[in-house]
Amino acid sequence: MNCQNIVVLLIRKVKFATTSAFATAIDYGIFLGLVYATTTLPYIANIISYSISMIINFLLQKKFIFSLKRKLHYTFLLSVTFSLLGLVLSTSLIYFFSLNPFLNAHQYLTKLLVTCIVFFYNFYLKRFAFEKRML
Repeated sequence: MNCQNIVVLLIRKVKFATTSAFATAIDYGIFLGLVYATTTLPYIANIISYSISMIINFLLQKKFIFSLKRKLHYTFLLSVTFSLLGLVLSTSLIYFFSLNPFLNAHQYLTKLLVTCIVFFYNFYLKRFAFEKRML
């Protein structure tokens, strides 16, 4: 991988991080609203908030980051499949991290920790969904 490709990949990751930050803000807002303003269990709140932000994130990634190399419906199905696996991963992590009394009392930290873990998973699998490549 030459220097120019590394710069392009870095710029793409920054764009991905920016659109992900926007979708994550929506995810967090819904998640924290459900956890702290209602009696919704954290893992249920995560399913709801993650699902809504997943669709928003797909639309942003399609418009600003990845060039579409597949048919739109196939890309959407592939992206949703990867996102659903990410949902299972993040919900499982939230459930298990919430077993810790400190993290259970501080769900915003739990969600932040899980978001950081899932970020890289999402970037490379979404890149595959849109552009048929991982690296």
